[in-house]
Amino acid sequence: MSDAGDFIDSSLQREGDWYRAEAAQASLGSELQGSGLRFYGASIGAVRGTVRDALRRHRGLSHDDVTALSSELWSVQVFERRLAAVVLLQSSLGLLTNSDLTRIEGFVRQARLRALVDPLAVEVVGPLIEGLDTLARVRADSVLDRWVREPDAWLRRAALLSPLRAFGAGAGDWEGFVRRARAVLAEPPEQGRDGAVVREAISRVLKDLAAKRPELQFPSADV
Repeated sequence: MSDAGDFIDSSLQREGDWYRAEAAQASLGSELQGSGLRFYGASIGAVRGTVRDALRRHRGLSHDDVTALSSELWSVQVFERRLAAVVLLQSSLGLLTNSDLTRIEGFVRQARLRALVDPLAVEVVGPLIEGLDTLARVRADSVLDRWVREPDAWLRRAALLSPLRAFGAGAGDWEGFVRRARAVLAEPPEQGRDGAVVREAISRVLKDLAAKRPELQFPSADV
């Protein structure tokens, strides 16, 4: 384990409490079925503070350092470690490029939890794409178009949720969202435990926009 990875893991374990771990498991309920995910019981605030402290202790991390550390944290099936990986990427957006979407795709495929997929989509994928230059943005948009055609419901959810923060800030690719959402809505609803997560993502975006960007109107025939 790297020095930074060891610091984060040790700190999260010290911050953990059994009652928070049990409460977190209970709150996620059926989403955890068969996941094998464990919990230290550290609060979200503790996770964010730990990552912040780690970045202060290990200043000047390069792109490769950050992405390797994110994979190191993610590799162990502990919720707080994986959330720390998300926070690390969110805190290092200026270093990330469209090629990092491959790594993030792997995280999304393995996460299968709203509590991990949603911040990856909204706080990492969306802002990463918004910060790219024109050519890299075109490539990244093609990745989202592929994600929304994937059979994996969580990848589709991530693609749809990714522009949420940009929309709230008065920016974002509205036409791209409409195109992807319409592709989803044109298909029969998915069944099973993951069946609701894709259309739920569309509803979440539209509900948020109804309050913040009422000028953006989704074609009513498709809703």
